[in-house]
Amino acid sequence: MSSAPSPHLAKPVTTTLAIEGMSCASCVGRVEAALRKVDGVQDVNVNLATERATISGVAEVAALVAAVEKAGYDVQPLETVSAAANEETEARKDAEREALRRDLLLALGLAVPVFILEMGAHVVPGMHALIEHSIGTHTSWLIQFVLTTLVLVFPGRRFYQKGLPLLLRMAPDMNSLVAVGTLAAYGYSVVATFMPGLLPAGTVNVYYEAAAVIVALILLGRFLEARAKGRTSAAIKRLVGLQPRTARVLRDDRFREMPIAEVKEGDVIEVRPGERVPVDGEVLEGESYVDESMISGEPVPVAKRAGDPVVGGTVNQTGAFRFRATAVGADTVLAQIIRMVEQAQGSKLPIQALVDKVTRWFVPAVMAAALLTFLIWLIAGPEPALTYALVNAVAVLIIACPCAMGLATPTSIMVGTGRGAEMGVLFRKGEALQRLRDARVVAVDKTGTLTEGRPVLTDLEVAPGFDRADVLSLVAAVESRSEHPIARALVQAAQTEGLRQPPISEFQSVTGFGVRARVEDRRIEVGADRFMKQLGLDVVPLQAAAQRLGQEGKSPLYAAIDGRLAAIIAVADPIKDSTANAVRALHAMGLKVAMISGDNQRTAQAIARQLGIDEVFAEVLPDGKVDVVRQLRQQHGVVAFVGDGINDAPALAESDVGIAIGTGTDIAIEAADVVLMSGSLQGVPTAIALSRATLGNIRQNLFWAFVYNTALIPVAAGALYPAWGILLSPIFAAGAMAMSSVFVLGNALRLRRFQGATAS
Repeated sequence: MSSAPSPHLAKPVTTTLAIEGMSCASCVGRVEAALRKVDGVQDVNVNLATERATISGVAEVAALVAAVEKAGYDVQPLETVSAAANEETEARKDAEREALRRDLLLALGLAVPVFILEMGAHVVPGMHALIEHSIGTHTSWLIQFVLTTLVLVFPGRRFYQKGLPLLLRMAPDMNSLVAVGTLAAYGYSVVATFMPGLLPAGTVNVYYEAAAVIVALILLGRFLEARAKGRTSAAIKRLVGLQPRTARVLRDDRFREMPIAEVKEGDVIEVRPGERVPVDGEVLEGESYVDESMISGEPVPVAKRAGDPVVGGTVNQTGAFRFRATAVGADTVLAQIIRMVEQAQGSKLPIQALVDKVTRWFVPAVMAAALLTFLIWLIAGPEPALTYALVNAVAVLIIACPCAMGLATPTSIMVGTGRGAEMGVLFRKGEALQRLRDARVVAVDKTGTLTEGRPVLTDLEVAPGFDRADVLSLVAAVESRSEHPIARALVQAAQTEGLRQPPISEFQSVTGFGVRARVEDRRIEVGADRFMKQLGLDVVPLQAAAQRLGQEGKSPLYAAIDGRLAAIIAVADPIKDSTANAVRALHAMGLKVAMISGDNQRTAQAIARQLGIDEVFAEVLPDGKVDVVRQLRQQHGVVAFVGDGINDAPALAESDVGIAIGTGTDIAIEAADVVLMSGSLQGVPTAIALSRATLGNIRQNLFWAFVYNTALIPVAAGALYPAWGILLSPIFAAGAMAMSSVFVLGNALRLRRFQGATAS
């Protein structure tokens, strides 16, 4: 009997876990540390905003789940995203939000009377005397005791169930801070109420309102946080919602409505007007226009007819058609987009490393600061020293919860990458967000990126005495026998103009010169100027046109009919309509633009002049693109390379940020960090502008979170008291702490309004 192979020899896999109960940055660090200890784990990434852990390696899922549960959190493995799985996740999130809302309302209902009884007696003139002469101070304390106990036992129990066990394990988190702070205030108040003789003279006071209101305020913050988190993942929800539930599939010679999960590759599917295309495929019959804006960001519907590809999730317009499924389930473009967005949203940027280092020690440091505050006030504070010591220590515990720190980076990444997906810009790797911001030069492959990637007829000027349509018809007839791309462009132009192609005979290819044939007893020759000279024809009458075409970087061809010079023809790879605006937008952002082309120097320079490109690298062989990228990096710094072909893959991988045109090859897309779903270069300045906006948003969040925590801890500890007599009430500390997280989330959500880059 053979032994089982070692797990370390197995192929690494990626496992995703949904984790419940994480409330701050220290929770993230604790879960990551627990998962890293599992045998076979190679890499771990825990995201507070998405509440997910992504683990790479060969560890067993059961071992990973056990490690997270041992750390004190609820966990379940997450399957591949589907509409059903997304609904299940959403249902769980909705239940959590509803439970938070219920607990919040209960806590507020119980805490408000406590707050009025205690704070009203201190703030409202005459209220203290009213309480004293009606129900009495002690009875007021008893009422507060009952109401506060209910707050802590029911809505507040979540803090003690999570926080106290972690505290006992010497691994405190935010819940631990809240638990210790509220229990300290509550315990002190209970002693003052029922055993006042145990306290020093002058220190018999109650702080029930602090414990009750702190719980209510933190629940309010968590509820607002939960609602905002729901909005940060709106992009994923919309993408998943684009997946149709059913498809009309041809089975047993008739079309049947079937669940999308039962559709198989090769099935014939019918799509009616206004319906979503259920899966990826190729049109078999019928014609229509399809709105593909959800994958390309381009608003104009695309014409579809037999042989054209269609993408699952796109919206059919007025026509009807049938198509054969070529990709289903997890292999569809939409499923791949969702995976890319999720991976980017779940990834960590280099800037997050600093946050992780700080927050790993933050909660223990806060506990130590609170203890130090208590001791200093107890020893050196004014009377009643014990009361001051307790209140200020509780304020320190509550104000310093590092929730905002934990949310600062992941929420911005989620919203930024989600907005990018809506605009047709997919960040395959979250790290590209940070690197792209630092780009100094954008290197662009010419063919298929700046240009359409296929030659078309751009110019046809006829000599006197010849008809343009007649010349194009005859030339296309001759070129129909050739497989050269230029020949195909001429044939396509004639077909587009609806010209007939008469039969030809005596076709001959003259190597290095051109082609000749007879068409309806007329002798036709097509080729370069040297071919015309060989035929004894003078090209001077068309010389002005030839010079103009040469300046535009086009190589002219000539056509002769029955021994007479008939026309000058130019075929070129046309520049995309969006290219010039994209280059101007990049310049407006302070970036250099370099073009890499295999064309001759004259053609490349002509295109560069037309577009205002800064540097040109012409006659570059495919394996030379990597050297150009390295050269640009030495000259300018961080390089973003944009390409679309198989031969661009090495340069995409070599560059600091590889950007693939989504209409290109799968190999190029796999080698890239960013994918532009449309063929438009305008996606490049949009991606860079989004990168800058997202990193700016993260910096704002981190500044707020760090400055808030570091600035207010001394205030909570009483640093302003000696000079100005100012102390921070634990209630205001709780409110400020809750609002800091809401501020960070609200700031991140501003990225949903990002509109892209434009040329100035």
